[in-house]
Amino acid sequence: MTRYVIVGGGIVGLAVAHRLRTDRPRDTVTVLEKESGWAAHQTGHNSGVIHAGVYYPPGSLKATLCRAGSASMVRFCAEQELPYEVCGKLIVAAEAAELPRLHALHERAVANGLPATLLNAIEAAEHEPHVAAVAALRVASTGIVDFGAVCRRLAELLAASGAELRLNTRVTGIRNRTGGLVVSTSAGEVTGDVLVNCAGLHADRIARLAGIDPPARIVPFRGEYDELVPQRRKLVRGLIYPVPDPRFPFLGVHLTRMIDGTVHAGPNAVLATAREGYSWRRFDPRDVREQVGYSGLWALARRHYRYGLTEVIRSLSRKRFAASLARLVPELTEADIVPAGAGVRAQAVRPDGGLVDDFLIVEAARQVHVLNAPSPAATSSFEIARHIVDRLPADR
Repeated sequence: MTRYVIVGGGIVGLAVAHRLRTDRPRDTVTVLEKESGWAAHQTGHNSGVIHAGVYYPPGSLKATLCRAGSASMVRFCAEQELPYEVCGKLIVAAEAAELPRLHALHERAVANGLPATLLNAIEAAEHEPHVAAVAALRVASTGIVDFGAVCRRLAELLAASGAELRLNTRVTGIRNRTGGLVVSTSAGEVTGDVLVNCAGLHADRIARLAGIDPPARIVPFRGEYDELVPQRRKLVRGLIYPVPDPRFPFLGVHLTRMIDGTVHAGPNAVLATAREGYSWRRFDPRDVREQVGYSGLWALARRHYRYGLTEVIRSLSRKRFAASLARLVPELTEADIVPAGAGVRAQAVRPDGGLVDDFLIVEAARQVHVLNAPSPAATSSFEIARHIVDRLPADR
């Protein structure tokens, strides 16, 4: 019997635990989560999109696990009778200058084996009548779901299967000992044979506690959302995205119909002053000291300072935020949006300032550390779990 200890109760950690209980029912699984509930951070603050995998280089982990994960997520929701919808999305070229990038994105989607169709302006309007497009890319396999609800169901299934689920349990130390490891927590010690670190915003810190020197450091970026006022939700049928600019690290603000019928707009992306910094008011001195002292952040800032300044201005100006949305749907104005919360993206940044584009999973003796799993990690969670569990030691 092997004893697995999983750090982190977001969707990746819970999916790994679920896969272990499914594949290795004789083994024990303990999940440690520092918050009082599941999916408290990235999973519970994202856009709820089941991504198709259109943006990712063919052959990358993101591309392969996202495509498979999209199908796995839909299958799980159907089996568990959780609300979801495969509504498709429209990636919009708002002006002719964006057409080469749209066509390149179509080529990538085809290379990734996705159901993607180029549309002219008239065809795009058949899907989204209020959109402004000279052309668009329709990705039919994109969907929407409540990932928080998925996590709650996973927790129920884990509890029923005999897994040990520990909320309010912060990891404070990890040490190896003969034949296993000891995880010190705010609620006592936990012993195990194999550690799986799915701590998201704090994954690099957990890795260091375990004696690993991570090749990148987590830098938190806050994504702020608005939502359309109820009487303007009819302007958006599904998901409307801009054509991403490959020079910049994020996708740009977009419009997303949520599974509850609301329509969210965003996110912008600004450097957060805390790893759990969901507003400008949240400031964590330790987090800021680490960021300021990290060479990778300064290198990233030099590379993208103009883009970063634009994001900050849009964060502080509702007029600018609304103008970004109006590029997609011209009828939208500042009066049509209201604040709708924020999420924080745990982005791994290398010491040279390069963003880690793919999922980053580091293995060591009796340890696996998921060090970069931002979007589309929620979509891909069941396949990330399969990928990890297939590599874990067993049968001690």
